[in-house]
This record gives sequence, C-alpha cells and structure tokens, in this order.
Amino acid sequence: MEQSDTGATVKANGFSHFDYLKITIFGFALAALWGSLHSVILQVRLLDFVVESQKNTYLGLLTFAGLVVAMAIQPIAGTISDRSGFRWGRRRPYILIGAVLGILFLLGIGSAGSYVVIFVTYCLLQASTNTAQASYQGFIPDLVPEGKRGTASGVKSFLEILGGVALLWVIARFMDRYFADRAGPWLWLALGVLALILLITTLVTVLTVKERPGTGGTRQPLLPALYQSFKIDVRANRDFVLFLVSRLLFFMAMTTLQTFALYFLMDVGGIENPASVTANLLIAAGAAMMITVYPAGRLSDKVGRKPIVVAAGFIGAIGIAFLFLSHTYTSILISGAILGIAFGAFLSTNWALATDLVAKGEEARYLGLTNVATAGGAALARLIGPAIDYFNTCGPGLGYQVMLAACFTYFIAGSILLTRVKLR
Repeated sequence: MEQSDTGATVKANGFSHFDYLKITIFGFALAALWGSLHSVILQVRLLDFVVESQKNTYLGLLTFAGLVVAMAIQPIAGTISDRSGFRWGRRRPYILIGAVLGILFLLGIGSAGSYVVIFVTYCLLQASTNTAQASYQGFIPDLVPEGKRGTASGVKSFLEILGGVALLWVIARFMDRYFADRAGPWLWLALGVLALILLITTLVTVLTVKERPGTGGTRQPLLPALYQSFKIDVRANRDFVLFLVSRLLFFMAMTTLQTFALYFLMDVGGIENPASVTANLLIAAGAAMMITVYPAGRLSDKVGRKPIVVAAGFIGAIGIAFLFLSHTYTSILISGAILGIAFGAFLSTNWALATDLVAKGEEARYLGLTNVATAGGAALARLIGPAIDYFNTCGPGLGYQVMLAACFTYFIAGSILLTRVKLR
C-alpha cells in the first residue's frame, strides 16, 4: 500500500472487483431514493394537498427548492470532508451522519400533514443526504488509480442506474394502491423499503471501505475555506466551467423527463395506473442504461471521454424526437430505451471526465461543484412546471410539447458546448 498526497489509500498493485463495488455501493441507495421520490412518490403524495390543475407548478417549486439546498450543501460538505482528519478517514464519518439523518427525514415524508411540512422535510432530506454524497464522491479520486477511473466511474454509474430502477417497479405498485384509495400501509411500505436499503448500504460502506486517517488536506482556517468552496478562477479553469455548464444542460433534459413523466402520461395518455406505467417507461430506459454504462466507461479509458459524451447528447435528442412522435405505449417504451442509451453513455463517461478535471487535494470540493451543476440542472428543470400548466390551459397537451422541445434543445446545446472543452 502507498499513501497518496491527499491522505487517501491507493493500492500499488491494482484494484480488485470488490474494491470497485464497495466504494460505489452507497450510490445504489441514493439513486433508489431519489429515483423513487422524484418519479413516483412525490407526484402521488402531493395530490393529497394541491389542486389538480396546479400539480406541475407545486411539484416544480418543491423540488426546485430542495435542489437549491443540495447545490449549497455539496461544495461546503465536500470542503469540510477534504479538511477532516478523523482516525477512521475523512469521508466515512459524514456518510454515516448524513445517511442516518436522511432516513429520519425520509420517513417524515409519510407523516407530513400539509404541503408546507412536506416542503420543509424534503429540503432537510436534501441537506442530509447531500452531506453524505459529497464525501462519498471523494472515494474514486482518493482510492482509484488514475488509469482505472473510467472503469470505476462505469461501475458507479451502473450501480446508480440499477438503484434507480431496481426498486421502482415495487415502489410504483405500492403507490398505485395508495393513489387509488389513500389508505392502507402502501406509502409506508414504499418509504420503509427505501430507508432499509439506505441503512444497509451505509453500513456496508462504513465497515468495508478502508481509509487511512485523514490528514486534513489543507490547514486554511475553516471560514475562509467555506467561502472558497464555491469559488472557481474562471480564466484558469475555463474548461472545467464549460464542462459544468454542459453537464447542467444534460441534467436539465434528463430531470425534466423524469419529473413530469407521470403527469405527462396521466394528462396526454389518460392512463389509469400512471405510477406503474411511469415505472415501466423508466425501467425500459434503465435497462438500456445498464447495458450501455459499463462498456462506455471502459471505452472512455481507451478513446477518451469527449467523443462518447458528445455522441450521447445527440442520441438523447433523437430519443426526444421519437417520444414527440410516439402515439402508442410500445413506441413510448422504445423512446425510453433510446434515451436510456444516451443517459448511460453520458453518466459513466461524464463522471470520468469530471474526475480527470478536478484539482489535486480538493477532489471532494471540485466534485461537489460538479454536482452543483447536477443539482442546478435538476433544479432549473423543475421551473418548467408552471410553464407546462400555463401552456396546457392554452391547448390540450401543449405544455408537454413545450417541455419536449426544451429537452431537445438542452441535449444539443450540451453536446456542442462540450466540444470546446480542452483536456489536460
């Protein structure tokens, strides 16, 4: 074993298959949590409190606020993690604390009695889980040899995609039953499954990942360090900034589709069991993503990150065009598969690109900033909710046509912007 300049442990003789798994398994739980909440649970739960005609607006505002919290928390938590010198590492303590609090706030979604309570609880859930995520993201640059980071990012993305769809079928059927009668244990079963998965993966991560005691990375006083959390020298890091904007646009497209798919199927398709059909659409996309994500990560180690990410954006635009023209259930599933191929190639390769661009000694902070683009794109995507409701009043389904046109634009613009990024 040898000690890196960041205080992390790197194996001199390579990286085993189990090593890839144990540093990325926590991402499975986070993806399961947010995939289920943002695709099905919140959409159905909000119908307990808000007017039907304003459901897109209230959902958009709720998730926008939570993701603004995520954007603020991740760089700060990453900076604190980079500086930490705990005896059992500088990442795992924050993963444990954030996950435990996240479980408590997740269960609070079920006990909320009003839109305001859900709003506050959701924001606290974002704060706690993003504290854990900011530290977890430091594992790849800390522990993985540089020549294997594309593979590690592929494993990370594969588990995140798997987490996003593996439980969705079950969660959707619980929520369809809750949607039908607003009674029974269905909501609590959905939340309980997610809480259990988060607990198990947290324990696996904390007990199996081996870090050397953190050295604190930097001795700069805490308050100036927190102020510096969000600072980037734009001229010196022009390529990183372009990368962030490109990533933001990709996630705007992806998140818009995920967030409003259930209401799209309800209003345009007139489907009686929208949670289950939404789950099937996302599972089709997820299956295509899982087929794509690992090979794309491996290929990026050989041919470079940019060509694959740029191609992913154009494939995503094709998927949006196909969805726009879709009029049957089968064609909708096919469009989901096309989008899944694009998302899979993007997720594994784009994250590998991020690990290539981060500054040494500030890995968690820079990856926290990378997820500011992730959360920022996801947050901005939610702001289209009021526009959907407005244009739907102008013509049946017009709001959803505007939504798809916006997603098409995001994919194309993100790909074009990334072509201007120059790698070291």
